[in-house]
Amino acid sequence: MKENDMFEEIFKQNEKRIYYHMHKLGIRDPFGDFYSEGLYAMWTAYQKYEPNKGPLATYFNYTIRNRLIDLIRKKTNDEQNEEDYVEKEILTSYNGNKHSASQMPIMDTSGIEVEDDVFWERVFSQLTEKQRKWVYYYIIRDMSLKEIAEQENASVEAVKDWGKQARKKLRAYFSREES
Repeated sequence: MKENDMFEEIFKQNEKRIYYHMHKLGIRDPFGDFYSEGLYAMWTAYQKYEPNKGPLATYFNYTIRNRLIDLIRKKTNDEQNEEDYVEKEILTSYNGNKHSASQMPIMDTSGIEVEDDVFWERVFSQLTEKQRKWVYYYIIRDMSLKEIAEQENASVEAVKDWGKQARKKLRAYFSREES
């Protein structure tokens, strides 16, 4: 009997081991990647098996389980690397505007004066000191949240909160004025 024929017979007897380990590890395998890896692990275990070191079934279980775990780790690592790359690209393409640079370039605001003092007095009268700082630095001076946080010795999260609260108050104020 040829070696391949012998493996086919052993494979038929042990194929359920692959499914067993996939089930125990909680693996869903819509593309058959894990099954293929389990089959390959069984083949390599069959090739390397030494009868004096223990039963073949135990070696199959050990090899299949560890190969499946390795594949899980590899796929998880690949997904994490892809997420990190996407996040990095989003951060590098994000320029402070709501739209990317290719859609809307940042305007050069140097030389633009805020002339409507009455308007800004009304706006600032609705806000706390920190919210006024957020409006001034973020909207008028076009500074980033990180720059504001550094200048005011606050966390970026705190500065975000100032902005959130300022927007909330201003929305309410201007919706009352429009009514």
